[in-house]
This record gives sequence, structure tokens and C-alpha cells, in this order.
Amino acid sequence: MGSTGRTRKRHGGRAGNALRRGGDVISQMPWRIPVNLDAPTEPLTQDGVLAIHDTAMRILEELGMQFLNPEAVDILRKAGCTIEGETVRMGRDFVMEMVGKAPEQFTITPRNPEREITLGGGHILFGNVSSPPNYWDLSLGRKVPGTREMCANLLRLTQYFNCIHFAGGYPVEPVDVHASVRHLDVLFDKLTLTDKVPHAYSLGRERVEDVMEMVRIAGGLTHEEFEAKPRMYTNINSTSPLKHDFPMLDGWMRCARRGQGCVVTPFTLAGAMAPVTMAGAVAQSLAEGLSAIALAQYINPGVPCVIGTFTSNVDMKSGAPAFGTPEYMRATQMTGQMARFYGLPLRSSGSCAANVPDGQAMWETSNSLWAAVQSGTNMVYHAAGWLEGGLIASPEKFIMDCEILQQIQRYMEPEVCATSPSDLAFDAIAEVGHDGHFFGVQHTQDRYTTAFYQPFLSDWKNFEAWESAGAAWTPERANQVYHSILDDFEPPPMDIAVREELEAFVTRRRAEGGAPTDY
Repeated sequence: MGSTGRTRKRHGGRAGNALRRGGDVISQMPWRIPVNLDAPTEPLTQDGVLAIHDTAMRILEELGMQFLNPEAVDILRKAGCTIEGETVRMGRDFVMEMVGKAPEQFTITPRNPEREITLGGGHILFGNVSSPPNYWDLSLGRKVPGTREMCANLLRLTQYFNCIHFAGGYPVEPVDVHASVRHLDVLFDKLTLTDKVPHAYSLGRERVEDVMEMVRIAGGLTHEEFEAKPRMYTNINSTSPLKHDFPMLDGWMRCARRGQGCVVTPFTLAGAMAPVTMAGAVAQSLAEGLSAIALAQYINPGVPCVIGTFTSNVDMKSGAPAFGTPEYMRATQMTGQMARFYGLPLRSSGSCAANVPDGQAMWETSNSLWAAVQSGTNMVYHAAGWLEGGLIASPEKFIMDCEILQQIQRYMEPEVCATSPSDLAFDAIAEVGHDGHFFGVQHTQDRYTTAFYQPFLSDWKNFEAWESAGAAWTPERANQVYHSILDDFEPPPMDIAVREELEAFVTRRRAEGGAPTDY
């Protein structure tokens, strides 16, 4: 069904007008797409870049990738690749030709065109936590399975915060909704509670096709308008080492055919699913990612693709994943350097291994986020709300992370480093001279309200003032902000006719049984 000629009535309120307001609960920074002004950190020499590239190509040429999807194997056979069962070997010339067709920069336009995002170049975008099966908040004080209500509340935070640019996968898996229809309910919530770029899981034909149709309906688009430019994206993970599974390849190819954003992120843990050395782990990760991009480009040359990195290490004592480590940071920087070599946008993550929103959670997440900045990452998954290596979503952690994200955005503002005569302030320095202070001079008075970053969560009072105000620790303050946001939240506007069409689609697909649960 395409867009209709009916008059559209609108409903919605303050949260839907977040582009106008900074927020009633907190004073947050306005919506904008940050541009990373820093030169990227490049730990590899040029010889190192070529060595990792050569190793990735040798993996694809000599060892090959297992594509556990017969359709993908048939396509790559027609492309001239060498096929032995499910193992596909690709020549480097073919890989580089295909990768060269992918754009270095592209946009994705959601139902609210003012929320359009740009991937590539110097742009850096932040997304919400995606896919944890469990939830923790301070009010509960324990880890519990996710529910639809918890998922919806995290989507409300996703919409509310201007520093969150796209709505990734389920912020927490709503296990109280049957897996066959979960995608329908969560995407309905996502499309009605947010107006930001949405994601589709590549977990079988029905899920991807349903989500694409729901995104089309929510945007009031014809099929032609939907396919004319990216409106959403999918993210797939390889099954390391050296495999791509059936359902993810199926969704990947469907999104590629219809021109939607395609992100591939190998989940390579050094010492477990990849070599213990960072160079070896990065080379394997690149081989896995580039093979999927080559497939997408052969299917639809020019389709927007993003290469992702999720290369970290395991705790060699327990085998548990570790995040925000020095090795994780270096692997992210190295992959960023390689992404620029291939001319591809980069995705990384804001991850940690901590179990609660404590000091460990924040230093590991901060390391991950600053590694994203240093690497030239364009798309940061899990930038707010992630705990326990991706097994827990937490609203307190979400809000604490948004404080970091706002500080990163402030760090990137050009005016911080401006050098106009007014910024250099020679006259103010002369006025104060060798004695006195700058508090009272006009130069300060004209600028003091906007001169520095103002936190919404950090507490800058001294100990006595903090103690007399209730001695609330950071997670406690975050919990208060979380509940205040929920109390204040109103969904963004949506045409009533569009909402009704979306509801009808969900009702019909639920009656048809949704999607199979065995993929």
C-alpha cells in the first residue's frame, strides 16, 4: 500500500517537538549531527596497513568464508568465486572491485526528515543499547528478564535525548512477547515512540520484510519512495571464525536489494573466536566483514554499507568477554585506519563488562567511546545503556552515558577552539592586567552562560553541600532523572491515518502467525 490522499490528523506533544525544546526535565544540548574535528589516531604504519590488508585477502582467497545460505552461495558462484560446498573463496581483485562500489558517505532518512543522519566523512552518530535479554534498574535492585514495558521505556529515553541519533535494535529483549510476533510489537513501539532512524534484525525473511513494510507505512511512503533512498538499516554479525549464517545473510540480501543501510560487524573476541593478537584478530574481522559487503555490492552496486568492529579480548582466566580494555581501544583504532583504507564508513560500540552502573562501567564505557572518537568511527552502537557485556540494559546507565555523549559533542564544537580576536581576548587580558580576576570583566559577563559545558547529571557541589542536599550518588541521581523523563514524556507526532494503517498491519501479521521461531 502506498501513501493515501486522505487528510492527516496529528497527535503527539512535547517529546515529539524535541528539536524545538531542549527538554523540560533537564537542560540538554540541541539535536545536531556532530562532526569529529580531530585527526584520527592511526597506530599502524603504512606497511602495517598493507600487511593486515594482505592477511585479510589471503584469508578470503586461501581459506574462504562459509556462507551458510544456498542463495548467497549461488550468487557468489555466478560472480566467479570458487565454491566448495558452503565455503566460498574470493579473489582480492573481486573483493576490492566490489568494496570500491560502496559509497564513502550516505544518509538515512526516517519518518521525521529533520532526524536524517549522515554516515561517513567526519560525522559521528550515537545509538541506544541494543539486544540485551536482561534489565536492571536501581528501583528493582536486581537483574530481571526484559519486558515490553521496559523496552518501551528505554525507547522513550532514545527519543528524549538529543545526543542519541538512531534507534538500534530492541533496547532490551521483551521476553514477555512471543518471539514470533516480538518484532511487530517492538517496531510498532519504536515507530510510534520515536521518530529517529530505525533498525531491523536480519533474523529470517518475515522479520526483515515486516519491518521494511512498517517503516514504509510509518513514513507515508510508496514502495518507490521507500526504495529511492535509505530509510532504515540492518546490522548483521558474522559467526566467527569465518562463517555467515543463514538468517542474517537472508536479511542482509533483502535490505541490499531494496537499497537500505547494511552494517556488518564481526564479533571477534581475541583469544577465543579470533587470534590472540590484535593484528590477527583485526585481519580476520576485516575478512569476515568485507566478504559480506562484496556480496551486497554484487547484488546492488552502490548500496550503502558500513564495516563494523567488535574486536575485543577475553579474560584468559575465565573466558568472559572484556570491553573498554587497552586492546579493545587499539583494535578499534586499527580497524578505523583500515576502514579509511577501504573507503568505508565505520561502526564501533560503547561497551563495558561491568554488571551495574558503577565506576568500572563508566571508565570502560568512556574508554570505548573515546576509542570511537579516536578511530574516526561514524556510527557508535550501544552508546547508552549497556552493561554486563551486552547482557543487561539499564536506564541509569543510559542516562549516565548520555552525560558522556554530551561532553563528547561539546568537545567537538568548533567554537571551543575558535581563534577570532574576540576569542583570543587580548583586550580582556589587558583590562585585568597583572592583578585582579576575570569574573567581573564584560568579556566574561557576555559569555559566562554558554562558555563551558553544563552537566545535567554530574554534581559539582563540594562535599558538605552535596551531603546536605541528600548525598545522592550518581546512579541515584540518574534514577531520579529517568523517572522524571518518563513522567514528562509524550510521543512524537504521527498522522492518525498512518498510525491506524500501522496498527492494521500489525494486527494482520499477528493473526497470520508472525515469523517462525526457528529462523
